[in-house]
Amino acid sequence: MANLEITLKRSVIGRPQNQKDTAKALGLTKLNSTVTKPANDAIKGMVNTISHLVDVKEV
Repeated sequence: MANLEITLKRSVIGRPQNQKDTAKALGLTKLNSTVTKPANDAIKGMVNTISHLVDVKEV
């Protein structure tokens, strides 16, 4: 199964609480922090919620 490399590119300051919680649940705490997660439906849904804040690469 493929993995997704997710990088936080925009700040969560001033964003709705659900977007802040989603970024934290993915492990994205600071700008330009990167995490690698499996490409399953749950992770893809979380990325879709904050797609305007992150860059995603398939690894």
